[in-house]
Amino acid sequence: MNILCVIPARYASTRLPGKPLIMLAGKPMIQHVYEQAKKAVRPKQVIVATDHELVKQAVDAFGGNVIMTSPDHATGTDRLAEVASHYDNIDIVINVQGDEPLIAPEVIDQLAAVFDDASPDVVMATLMTNMDENEYNNPAAVKVVTDLNGHALYFSRSMIPFPRNKHKGLAVYKHIGVYAYRRDFLLHYAALPTTPLEQAESLEQLRVLEHGYKIKVLKTDFKSVGVDTPEDAQIVNEILIRDGGLSK
Repeated sequence: MNILCVIPARYASTRLPGKPLIMLAGKPMIQHVYEQAKKAVRPKQVIVATDHELVKQAVDAFGGNVIMTSPDHATGTDRLAEVASHYDNIDIVINVQGDEPLIAPEVIDQLAAVFDDASPDVVMATLMTNMDENEYNNPAAVKVVTDLNGHALYFSRSMIPFPRNKHKGLAVYKHIGVYAYRRDFLLHYAALPTTPLEQAESLEQLRVLEHGYKIKVLKTDFKSVGVDTPEDAQIVNEILIRDGGLSK
């Protein structure tokens, strides 16, 4: 399969303006994300998709691949679909968020492997990991529940499942927003109308479920540390300095 990894990098951010370019351990954040994604084995190509010339200049400066996309996209999925529309020979598109400088290359390859022997109705995949109890009531930590075959039943910012009856061994899972799509489905998904639950939760992956499609959810031990606030940036900066940077 021909696999493309795309890193959407929107310049504007309410809580962290110019987020892709904030410096972490001596490099702009987008460079950390790009270098981690490049270490994955399965993607044939990694591309940053941005809406701002300053981000493009930064990616060009460190020798990365970058494409300019429309500044009018409402969601990261729309930006991803614009890129995918230019690559007719791509089978699978993997979306790595531009604020995940600690992304593990192994999880990118894990998502790609879902489609190796999958039936055509497997159109999308994502990740989950065990959630820490201190995140249960945090709406920024998205929860996911799956059926017995590992397909998503629902995503929510609220606590799910609600533990009315304590069930030994029943875990609470945190959704990690790294996605893989069949290219044709990605283009279809981006064109679908928004849905009530998607709007209520502000979670665009719910659009997939509300329109009757399945999302395969893989469990991983990878713990995401995304950068949404200055405090997050400080934590990640300390991790990168402690570890001497992730890209060797």
